Amino acid sequence: MIADISSVCTYCGVGCDITAQVEDNKILKIYAQNDGYVSQGKLCIKGSKGFGFVASDERIRNTRVKKSFIEKNFKELPRELKARAKTLKEFDKEYFEAPYEFTTSLAAWKLTDIKQKYGRHSFCGMGGARTSCESSYMFQKFIREAINSPHVDCCARVCHSPSLKGMKPLIGEGAATNPFDDIYETENIIIMGSNTTEAHPIVANRIIKAAKAKTASVTVIDVRNIQIGKYGKEVIIPYEANLLVLNMMAYVILNEKLYDNDFIDTRCVGFEEYKDSILNDPFANPEFMKKIEGYEYLADTIPEVAREYAKKKSMFFWGLGVTEHLDGSYAVMAIVHLSLLTGNIGKTGTGLMPLRGQNNVQGACDTGCLPYFDPDYEKPKEIGLMTPQLIDEMLKGNIKAMYVMGEDIAHIHPNQNKVHKALENLELIISNELFMNEISKKADIVFGVKSAYEKTGVYVNAMRRLHLSQPLVQTDLPDDWEVLRDIENKINGEFIYETSEDVWNETREKVKTRFNGATYHKLSKNRNRGMQWPIEKEDTPILHIEKFRTQNGKGYFQYHRYKLREQIKKLVEKETFLKNEFYLTTGRTIVHYNNSAQTIRTEALNSRYDKDIVLASKEDEQRIGSKQIIIKTPYGQTAILPVKYTKNIRPGTLYTTFHHPESKINFIFGDEADELILTARFKSIRVEIEPV
Repeated sequence: MIADISSVCTYCGVGCDITAQVEDNKILKIYAQNDGYVSQGKLCIKGSKGFGFVASDERIRNTRVKKSFIEKNFKELPRELKARAKTLKEFDKEYFEAPYEFTTSLAAWKLTDIKQKYGRHSFCGMGGARTSCESSYMFQKFIREAINSPHVDCCARVCHSPSLKGMKPLIGEGAATNPFDDIYETENIIIMGSNTTEAHPIVANRIIKAAKAKTASVTVIDVRNIQIGKYGKEVIIPYEANLLVLNMMAYVILNEKLYDNDFIDTRCVGFEEYKDSILNDPFANPEFMKKIEGYEYLADTIPEVAREYAKKKSMFFWGLGVTEHLDGSYAVMAIVHLSLLTGNIGKTGTGLMPLRGQNNVQGACDTGCLPYFDPDYEKPKEIGLMTPQLIDEMLKGNIKAMYVMGEDIAHIHPNQNKVHKALENLELIISNELFMNEISKKADIVFGVKSAYEKTGVYVNAMRRLHLSQPLVQTDLPDDWEVLRDIENKINGEFIYETSEDVWNETREKVKTRFNGATYHKLSKNRNRGMQWPIEKEDTPILHIEKFRTQNGKGYFQYHRYKLREQIKKLVEKETFLKNEFYLTTGRTIVHYNNSAQTIRTEALNSRYDKDIVLASKEDEQRIGSKQIIIKTPYGQTAILPVKYTKNIRPGTLYTTFHHPESKINFIFGDEADELILTARFKSIRVEIEPV
């Protein structure tokens, strides 16, 4: 008998509602209901075809302990664990297959042993966004309470941490202000640093529909031509020019007095100082663009974009093309300034829309998986280290143990030569995972766990929408929170939870200003549309209607000046570019997701893009002189990569994806990062190429 079961997509931050046809505990098909609130009846190819990983033969369906770990620790093991260790069965050359109860005891013993030997600061945890809010809440609680370490972080470190850092001090929240459907209510849309059709296709569907209906004009600001640019005005800017362009837009609005005086007077603080700073900054005047060879037209185009944004009801969307820069946080602040200047916030059809990457990265941050925030963005009793700082501490020998939950730090993070060296210094790595990805291969203890399609849990999408998932298929594997509970019960015995609802009820109490009214019962009744936090009796689709969520309810102006550097500096100062010197940016393709752990195990997806490809300008074909290259920096080099020449890339620049670990893309990025929040500069790096 075929059953139709509703849940939420496991991929990007759009968080589409899905329905699966299931027979004999196998997913036959996934589709969207015509009345689906987020999906609007359509799914991208990952949502509709990307479920093959659930039944993959490569799934981790057991618990594994590395043979070398048992060998190194055997003499120190307690008598009972030592006796049981002798009976372990070989799984493969690297691992024993171990009983779950034994392995949770082993993990608890080793964690306690490391804490006693080296102190509580010797432990860190990374992960949270690939699983439910219940598990991400439990993860940070395990680290902070069971181990008493402040060092917890998640994948927001490599994506939207700058959005939180740029938004929260100015308006009190680091989340999207409006629902996606406000795209149909707006008059003007700006998209900056987001290849929306590839990375967030169901949001792109709405934008394209509005553009075709001529209800909204669309401006796409990027370093290359992308598909969604066909539906509006394309503004191609130099690499690392986001803050420069955004400050220029503000300059035009201020200089031409297009700002909303009433809104600023009643709802904002610091305007006059901000205005003086920007009008006296030579980098903020659009005329500066006339000095940048090849981009002179921007001196006229940027004012046009600014005027349209100020005069119309406007929404501003951005992605990692804004945040993954040296000045990502400052660029987000500049976007917030534009909304405050023009009153394009706190109303239907306006707002600030960071397009979050993972399906629960918003929820992971809400529940406290950041070193500087407890659940509900409260100040923790002790602030921990961010991931790049933790890597440094591993190299120094100060961090000895790491728990990783659904975060492939050995693939997705920058400076992988350094990361791999740091991981070798650890005495213990525990990994909760679906597959033996790059970090799991290095783990001493591996717990196979439920996927999103096998469990009950709450996920928060990029517009603050809580959606209660339910299992599409059944499995005996534990959920992430259950593994954490069972290890903690052998350390302190204080995690008393029977069901995911037990965990959620505590999570609601701890994230009370956002989740308080979101009971399982209420979320179940609203499963099709979900509910947007903050939730009490009802939910809150639009934030900041009457006041901002700052302490005094005001929005703040906080100007930061652009710093001349890299490609723009070379163009302005007319420096020569070497024959093998290029600027590289990275991004996703529609069929794959981040480290591709799930999508490469889904043949319908992987067959369409089974290797990472470099895009280069047709004008550079003779200069490069090959269809294969190696990309190099002082930090490392890639594997041999195929090159495709296209009209969509400017001369002197390159683009590639990073999905396949064997490509070694993230080995070429160093420690250069956002100066406030340490998010790596994945979107702009000077490289050298070697034709093959």
